[in-house]
Amino acid sequence: MTSPRLARRLTLGDAVFIGLGSMIGAGVFAVFQPAAQTAGVGLLVGLAIAAVVAFCNAHSSARLAAQYPSAGGTYVYGRELLGPWWGFAAGWSFVVGKVASSAAMAMTFAAYAVPSPWSRLAAVAVVVVLVTVNLFGITRTAFLTRLIVVPVLALLAVVVASGLLGSAPSGPGADALAGPSGDAFAVLQSAGLLFFAFAGYARIATLGEEVRDPARTIPRAIGIAFAVVVVVYAAVGVTALGALGASGLAASDNPLVDVVTANGWAWASPLVRIGAALASLGALLALITGIGRTSFAMAREGDLPRWFSAVHARYSTPYRAEIAVGIVVVVLVLVADLRGVIAFSSFGVLLYYFVANVAAFRQRRELPWVRMRTVGRVVSVVGAIGCAVLVVTLPLPAIVTGAAVVLAGFALRALRMSRV
Repeated sequence: MTSPRLARRLTLGDAVFIGLGSMIGAGVFAVFQPAAQTAGVGLLVGLAIAAVVAFCNAHSSARLAAQYPSAGGTYVYGRELLGPWWGFAAGWSFVVGKVASSAAMAMTFAAYAVPSPWSRLAAVAVVVVLVTVNLFGITRTAFLTRLIVVPVLALLAVVVASGLLGSAPSGPGADALAGPSGDAFAVLQSAGLLFFAFAGYARIATLGEEVRDPARTIPRAIGIAFAVVVVVYAAVGVTALGALGASGLAASDNPLVDVVTANGWAWASPLVRIGAALASLGALLALITGIGRTSFAMAREGDLPRWFSAVHARYSTPYRAEIAVGIVVVVLVLVADLRGVIAFSSFGVLLYYFVANVAAFRQRRELPWVRMRTVGRVVSVVGAIGCAVLVVTLPLPAIVTGAAVVLAGFALRALRMSRV
């Protein structure tokens, strides 16, 4: 019996925008506040560390995706190069971490867009709507992501412009950048939290089975999306600290809204709220897409119930996996605490990329765009060490909960295998 396959319909532009939609919403509107609480002005150093680790991960993911252009990303790479247990560790870590991220993005959207009494119901509604969009085909997902990402980037440009051109008589100003920062451990912890913001390029790799000419398209899409996001994050981070200072940024529930207000551009605050809501929608849409594809790949190999590996005859989407993901996200939206999910998500995603770097180190195939395999292996080592260091510096509750969930997944897989 032939395994179900997905259709190749995504172009380079589609893949870039899906990566941007994943990263921009998760990072700018959700991560800077807890990073400032942890490390103060040191969050800028944490951002640089997170960017270096993320670059290494992106490089390894691009090399692997060019050789294994199948749905599932590092789940597939781990299975092929390291063994099925490594692949399962990557896939399970990705699924549980990103399901939590999806709930966070749904609640973030509702917090910006809907009054408090109705926010949870609105978060549930938006999950249902976006799962439905995914069910009708990946090209519709990519088109909607473009519609979301372009205005969000424009509004973030407004935030940065307010710092360059606005007036902030009551704000901390440039002196805030010289303010107190946390110790080395706090800076590393902020890097672990900020790493959450860079994880969107994984969505490009998980869509490998649906990208045209994946050996060329996936590495280019990952590189372009990553470069754009690094520039955006650095500009917004400096602007936010300059306007609010580390303490003001740490205390703000809507930091970028407060940034434009402090810089004398209060007229832009409604636009920034709209941008935050749109960015959260873009991130949520891409998250649901990536989780569904990874779950589909795991089900196809028997690491999740094979019932989830069904592909819709007309729309070529893993519709059962998508619906199951949507149901779990809805449950989390109704019961979860928004503040705790970022660290938990970072735990899962860092483990995912640790496996990616180890797999890339074991990769032997020469690729046309990789000039120096030795350099690639060094990058993989740096990425793996960086992931391990950032995991152990995350808040203790996230480490304990994440480890418990990962171990539970291993136990369930062992139980399934014993019954085969």
